[in-house]
Amino acid sequence: MVYFLKFGASWVLPPGIFIVIFFALTWYAWRRRERRLAACLAGVTFVFYLLCTGLVAERTLGSLEQAYLPPAEPAGDVIIMLGGGAMPDSPDVDGVGALCASPANRLLTAVRLQRKLGVPILLSGGQVYEDTGAEAKIARRMLIDLGVPEEQILVETRSVNTTQNARYSAEILRAQGLTQPILVTSAFHMKRAVLNFKKQGIDVVPYPADYQVTHHPVFHYTKLRPQTEALLDNVTVLQETLRTLVTRYLE
Repeated sequence: MVYFLKFGASWVLPPGIFIVIFFALTWYAWRRRERRLAACLAGVTFVFYLLCTGLVAERTLGSLEQAYLPPAEPAGDVIIMLGGGAMPDSPDVDGVGALCASPANRLLTAVRLQRKLGVPILLSGGQVYEDTGAEAKIARRMLIDLGVPEEQILVETRSVNTTQNARYSAEILRAQGLTQPILVTSAFHMKRAVLNFKKQGIDVVPYPADYQVTHHPVFHYTKLRPQTEALLDNVTVLQETLRTLVTRYLE
């Protein structure tokens, strides 16, 4: 009963209600014998519906996330953690300013790796917009609070995108004589991040974190309901695909 209620509710809330409306418009156009318009509306609505389902999202995003798997025995002389968003005025345990969900998950992985390997962490990420936080600076404060020694933390604060993450991190690596970096970022972001570092002449050991979907999905009919989370996941896949192509061929 609980699953049935969830399934039904998804059709009266966005994005489900918009799918219902557009299918109604499709039927109306068909009844008025505007067959081409009806076919176009039906095709666009059906594609939009598929993009809103967990059934599709867990496969598209899962395929992207599995481009690299964490090595069983990681080895390197530095851990690079890429930023992914921060809030400058959010209250935190030891001050003001907090990382968003994805970089917070990356930070957790970076800390655990640092304790295992005893190597420094290079935090890469600046302030992207006027109302966002300085990512690397906030992450540095959190690392110190978690017990990482200050001398084991390197900070790069100029970058505002992945291309600059790689460029400015490469400068620090060369200045510090570090040659075996372990790269920590979200699994969906890893493929593009590795490509950016390769274009800077840096071979990294990918260590993906912040997984969004399971590697072994099981079908359930509720995965056919429209969800904003599934749409966001599929938009993420489309964005990463487009940005990877731009990085590979235009930058």
